[in-house]
Amino acid sequence: MRTPAEHVLTLDCPESPGIVHAVSRFLLDHGSDILDNQQFGDRRDGHFFMRVRFTTTDDGNGNGNGTRILRRDFAAVAAPFAMRWHLEPVSTRRRVLVMVSRYGHCLNDLLFRTRSGDLPVDVVAVVSNHRDHEELVKWHDIPFFHVPVTAATKPEAEARLLEIVDTFDVDLVVLARYMQVLSDGLCTRLAGRMINIHHSFLPSFKGAKPYHQAHERGVKLVGATAHYVTVDLDEGPIIAQEVIDVDHSHTPDDLAAIGRDAESAALARAVRWHCEGRVFVQGRRTVVLR
Repeated sequence: MRTPAEHVLTLDCPESPGIVHAVSRFLLDHGSDILDNQQFGDRRDGHFFMRVRFTTTDDGNGNGNGTRILRRDFAAVAAPFAMRWHLEPVSTRRRVLVMVSRYGHCLNDLLFRTRSGDLPVDVVAVVSNHRDHEELVKWHDIPFFHVPVTAATKPEAEARLLEIVDTFDVDLVVLARYMQVLSDGLCTRLAGRMINIHHSFLPSFKGAKPYHQAHERGVKLVGATAHYVTVDLDEGPIIAQEVIDVDHSHTPDDLAAIGRDAESAALARAVRWHCEGRVFVQGRRTVVLR
């Protein structure tokens, strides 16, 4: 019996005539029905981006062979356009490892959203250089790994992290307020697979007590930025940002609390968009097909 199945196709390539026609023809030839289609042609860079969600029939009677056939056949469509592409079932869930230090708001938010089904991910492990959130993680029935870090032990700690990444077959690493600077080698190894969150006062309010600095300057917006991790500290391609209005009546503690809300919202949005295949990295920036 032919079983209906939903898939997502994402692709990007140099702009040229016929891309949309070729994709549409492929889907039509495979008996597919397009449920959602988003595309963007960047005229400045001459690059094209596309995300299509469609339903088709699984010729493998639900055993996954339908996806294999779709991938095999689409390779012939992609080659003439030099496409970078991914095609997978909508039901695919990314395996996520979360890293955290002592601030637990982003970790708690991600765990709750995952447990409630709001995020299409499986948090398979949590790594921390402190034990503050060990009981919380264990309550969620998720493996917790305490990996302390000092300047002298950083190479060993990062090697242990990579061992955990490999053991749990991790697709994405999320730095949920992990307060350690990662080595260039680790950033390169996990390029495109690691997301960080920070307050958007950077670089204006660097160093200690950024919210006190912001209060002294009378800021009118509190924000947060989620981005991919690169060797350039806090300068990776931006995925999502959140801003919240504030005014003179807010104390530094108020600003910090509002900042925690902004950080949690921006990070969850970035994780969702990445795991749903909505984010394309193009140089130092991203294209997000929402």
